[in-house]
Amino acid sequence: MKAWIPLTLVLALGTVAVAQADCTYPRAPDAPPDGNTATKDQMIAAKHDFDRYNGEMNSYLDCLKLEMDAATPKDPKKLTADEKKQSDDQQKILVQKNNAAVDELQAVVGRFNEQLKLFKAKAAAAKS
Repeated sequence: MKAWIPLTLVLALGTVAVAQADCTYPRAPDAPPDGNTATKDQMIAAKHDFDRYNGEMNSYLDCLKLEMDAATPKDPKKLTADEKKQSDDQQKILVQKNNAAVDELQAVVGRFNEQLKLFKAKAAAAKS
């Protein structure tokens, strides 16, 4: 039984370290190619960049979720007024970071999707 105590302690401290890790905000890809003039290869390369960015942003959002979970007090009733305010402020900041990241992700991917739509329309018109 005593052998489990150090192991449990190590696992608990490891979890805290992961939860407090800094989340790295991903770099958005360059502007997508113009769908009216881009080649198929350019659009495919851009799609790969935007897929990478989407995956990295989702990882960032997952990291923020872990930070939010770690910052949530287990028993808020035991907090002093200052501790509660500090916890609420930290939660507010993390929610703002999350919302800003989601807004940016939607805008960046939306710009690519607009150009992709133009590219597909150009290709469809060329076949007609």
